[in-house]
Order: sequence, then structure tokens, then C-alpha cells
Amino acid sequence: MAKLKTRREKRLRRHKRIRKKVFGTPERPRLCVYRSLNHFYAQIIDDTIGHTLVSASTLDPEFEKITGKRGGKSIKDAEVVAEIISRRALERGIKKVVFDRGGFKYHGKIKAFADKCREMGLEF
Repeated sequence: MAKLKTRREKRLRRHKRIRKKVFGTPERPRLCVYRSLNHFYAQIIDDTIGHTLVSASTLDPEFEKITGKRGGKSIKDAEVVAEIISRRALERGIKKVVFDRGGFKYHGKIKAFADKCREMGLEF
């Protein structure tokens, strides 16, 4: 029995387990998040056709206008990305989503992102 060695391998294993159950439909698309060392990314995806409907990240020009910096590592930066993607989703008429945390543990930036999305009006 091989032991998983890296954090990345553990995260990918959790992600596979989650993706077996989570699927985005046109009525309830999937809100997928990814957290790298320097940036935070979020997408709303319709898995039936395989299209990204809405996206936002810390590399987005709108993020740079709000915060005055390009890129971000903090919890506040994840909350700003949540505000941007929530606003864009509501403009497109998306109110209900399925949350895909991408194998990341539900705490810190991921939890702050999800809480801010709920606060902005998205239903999980």
C-alpha cells in the first residue's frame, strides 16, 4: 500500500472523491475554486456542456481596481474575488450553485470565500 507523500497528492485525492458527487447543471451550475500560492481563482461551470459561465480571480483587472494591487494571498483578497464572481453571477441570472472546494479543506480562504458568496446572495 503506497503512502501519499505530498499535500498536493492528498488534495487531488480529496478532489476526485468530491467530484464523484458534485455535478453542475444548467439550473444549478458548479462553483469551483482553486487556491495557488500567490493567487485565488473561481469559476462557475455548467458541466452538461462543459462551459465556464462566469469567472474571477486575483489576476482580474476588476480585482486590481478594487484593491489597488495585482494578485493576493490574504483572506480579504479571497473575499474580494467572492464579491466579483457573485455580482457577475447574479447579473447573468445565476442564483443557485453547487460548491466545489477543489479538494481544499474548508477553512481559511475557502471558508471566507464561501461565506462571502452566501452573503452576496448566492445559494449553495
